[in-house]
Amino acid sequence: MRARPSLLGGPGRANRPGRTKRKAVALAAVTAILLPIAACGTSGGDPAVPRPDHIVVVVEENRSYSSIIGNSEAPYINELARWGASLTKFTAITHPSQPNYLALFSGSTQGVSDNSCPRTFTARNLASQLLQADLTFAGYSQSMPSVGFTGCNSGAYARRHNPWVNFSNVPASANLPWTSFPRNYADLPTVSFVIPDVENDMHDGTVRQADTWLRDNLGDYAHWAMTHNSLLVVTWDEDEDGDSKANQIPTVLVGEQVRPGAYAEPNNLYGLLRTFLDAYGLPRVGHAAEMDPIEIWRK
Repeated sequence: MRARPSLLGGPGRANRPGRTKRKAVALAAVTAILLPIAACGTSGGDPAVPRPDHIVVVVEENRSYSSIIGNSEAPYINELARWGASLTKFTAITHPSQPNYLALFSGSTQGVSDNSCPRTFTARNLASQLLQADLTFAGYSQSMPSVGFTGCNSGAYARRHNPWVNFSNVPASANLPWTSFPRNYADLPTVSFVIPDVENDMHDGTVRQADTWLRDNLGDYAHWAMTHNSLLVVTWDEDEDGDSKANQIPTVLVGEQVRPGAYAEPNNLYGLLRTFLDAYGLPRVGHAAEMDPIEIWRK
């Protein structure tokens, strides 16, 4: 931040004997005041990323950007895109589903290239970083039958869409069924993931069905987030073409600190993880350290 000329002598004034020394003293005083302010930032992490009280991340399945944005079968998601920020050049990491969930959660695919189950990892991840900083995390999976469930499938629930269950440094108490999602949003963890089951995430069901589920179950939270320093993120695991190299997916962010608009800066799931970590001043994990955070914020 540049000091105001009135503190240091305005332009056009002669430097009489002693003025240079007084300028140096004044500059030092201004710097001493401004440096602590700059160090504090606005987020507790990267100053470019605000610090939400709560982040809720919803992960949908197998749709490209062009099949959702502008699609009349997804009216609610397109409404969210108008309310908030729509990332128009955002990509997944690979195919199929499971390595993308691992990438978003831990900054790495952990060497996984398929949907096989079970898997076990010890690497640092979003939840472990939050918990180490005395912040909170929970994952809420629709149709998962019980807290801490480790089975590969149960009805429409699929463990391959639930990355945190695979990490030994995430407590079982953070692995929750959707029925545990707080109805008082102020009771939400710092960061939480919501995983609709395969009937409601566009995997087995229709786009319209998933859009309706999102509206009915998280529409109230979206409105609340816009006035309570919180954030809703809706993203996808991959596009519908398993051979696609572009792998462009929709991603929409809605919240009080979001500046509405369409954003064409290229980014991906690792950059989204980087954004979450930077918001809370957490050490970056895996490939998230190589990406820029998403820049969509009100100043």
